Amino acid sequence: MNNNNQFGQYPARRLRRMRKDDFSRRLMAENQLTVNDLIYPVFVLEGENQVEQITSMPGVERKSIDLLLEEAAELVELGVPAIALFPVTPMDKKSLLAEEAFNDDGLAQRAVRALKEKFPELGVITDVALDPFTTHGQDGIIDDEGYVLNEVTKEILVKQALSHAKAGADIVAPSDMMDGRVGAIREELEKQGYVNTKILAYSAKYASNYYGPFRDAVGSASNIKGGNKYSYQMDPANSDEALQEIAQDIYEGADMVMVKPGMPYLDIVRRVKDNFHVPTYAYQVSGEYAMHMAAIQNGWLAEQPCIMEGLLAFKRAGADGILTYFAKQVARWLKEN
Repeated sequence: MNNNNQFGQYPARRLRRMRKDDFSRRLMAENQLTVNDLIYPVFVLEGENQVEQITSMPGVERKSIDLLLEEAAELVELGVPAIALFPVTPMDKKSLLAEEAFNDDGLAQRAVRALKEKFPELGVITDVALDPFTTHGQDGIIDDEGYVLNEVTKEILVKQALSHAKAGADIVAPSDMMDGRVGAIREELEKQGYVNTKILAYSAKYASNYYGPFRDAVGSASNIKGGNKYSYQMDPANSDEALQEIAQDIYEGADMVMVKPGMPYLDIVRRVKDNFHVPTYAYQVSGEYAMHMAAIQNGWLAEQPCIMEGLLAFKRAGADGILTYFAKQVARWLKEN
């Protein structure tokens, strides 16, 4: 930081002077949160007129496609640019080889078609990962010792991404952390003519303890049965490694990169943005949401100011967009103001 002496000294320079009035605080604000920064994660389930509460995520629901379309109408009205779609796979459709992941008539694929038919202006992001579809809850195909096999998993991820692109997904988002999957997906999309299907790579996805409520939401918590994902998700102790992952995914054809989780890893967001200057996103994950909601419901934190402050921190760190379960409520607040 520059020596303060070159700017003048107190009392000639009073930094509080610019903080006194609302108008001057607004004029010098370095970052701003707008509706254009928001991506809303949604959980879709089979059936019609079906809605299920997620106990560990108060206020978040799983919805059938027909009810999801009603919610999408509200999101479009609020100006939210995009949703991130996560299917809840019935147990009888899970398998060791995750065949349901690339079923052209699967739940995610049908949801994409319905959303794009009714709301073509709403961006639809699909999750490319196998954990909702495997009987063991891992993000890939395992060997006899439970180790996730990179190459065979990558082949299935390519099929899954292609099935999403065929359904009309605007962005496919590989969140599995397999080596080389971005390049393989990009190559197949180009080959099949889906040249404008974007890739949002979960490039720096950490083996975090903040994912628990999400696994409840998609129904994979009972499958993983206390297992871990340390052999493919990143060690929370590492920062330089994240830059290597980001560099590799950009080289392979990622249009956007993701850091996950969000708030505990904002230092990574800042490093990524400063080093690569590419569209950089962060995910305020289920555990972060659950912590906020627990404190808010207990009266320990004020709802709106704390949520808005937390999201503004993402912007200050360099995030171009934020996946957050608060997106719909924040969009309402922003519209009211």
